Amino acid sequence: MMAKEVIKDYTGKIIGAIEWSGNKKWLSDFYGRRLGYYDKSLDKTFDFYGRMIGYGDIVLTLLR
Repeated sequence: MMAKEVIKDYTGKIIGAIEWSGNKKWLSDFYGRRLGYYDKSLDKTFDFYGRMIGYGDIVLTLLR
């Protein structure tokens, strides 16, 4: 089961969501498209294509 957290902008509009699945924290946009994930066991963040974009949990930088 995945825990889901909604992300809103300063006006209260939903702009995305975060879902946990095991050691991975997935980021989706408003339309439900997955943008990337953070792998807790590796302590790295990856984009949708599986390319590493940085160390640590910087998954929210994928939300533009």
